[in-house]
Amino acid sequence: MSPDLRRGVLGVVIFVGVAEAVGRTGAIDPKVLPLASAILDRAAGLATDPGFLADVGSTLLGWALGLLLTVLVAVPLGLLLGSVPLAETAARPFIEFLRPIPSVAIIPLAILLLPESRDMQLAIIVYGASWPILINTVYGLREVDPLAKDTLRSFGFGRLSVLLRVSLPSTAPFIATGIRLSAGIALILAISAELMGGGTAGIGTFVIRAGSSIDGVEMIVAATLWAGMIGLLFNLGFGGVERRLFRWHSSVRSEAS
Repeated sequence: MSPDLRRGVLGVVIFVGVAEAVGRTGAIDPKVLPLASAILDRAAGLATDPGFLADVGSTLLGWALGLLLTVLVAVPLGLLLGSVPLAETAARPFIEFLRPIPSVAIIPLAILLLPESRDMQLAIIVYGASWPILINTVYGLREVDPLAKDTLRSFGFGRLSVLLRVSLPSTAPFIATGIRLSAGIALILAISAELMGGGTAGIGTFVIRAGSSIDGVEMIVAATLWAGMIGLLFNLGFGGVERRLFRWHSSVRSEAS
């Protein structure tokens, strides 16, 4: 276990201990915020609950499809904008206008345009999760060694060959970082779409149903805890793959040191 991971685990243990101690003093009404031990116990129970696992599976399916579509849209678009300055200049005003708009804010519009809950969920994910991949791809292309591109051109290779043989491999670490960031955003948006757009399954739908139960607060917080743990696992997994595949890249080497 790395030192950073050990410190992170220790921090979580301390936080849970302090939260439990504060709850035991009665300073916080358990009906408002249940004891940490009660939440952990409820979360452990959800791990073997078939209904909750089915909801998690539905959310993960939407997340995976949405992230795949995001990569298929954002990477080619980023390569186009980063390789053709005229295209980037033309698209820059639209990007700067659309990027600051919160993805959650367009969910009501997406519901009207896409009544099918899964289609709406995928559209929201693609819209909100595309930006890190798009921006990182464009930025990565700017960092490609111009000498390497000029050398390839001097041997008679065309624009497409230079892109595939030099620019794309050099940009791959930046694209991977964008995908890692987008994975977390996609999970947030998948659950948000379920919360606001309804549907028949998903973590967001589970939270809505739990809100009307007797022990609703515990169930909601426990489900939220699982969502956070899933997001953490995704980030660690993508980060590990990124370091393994691109250990030769300067940013990965400096991060490791």
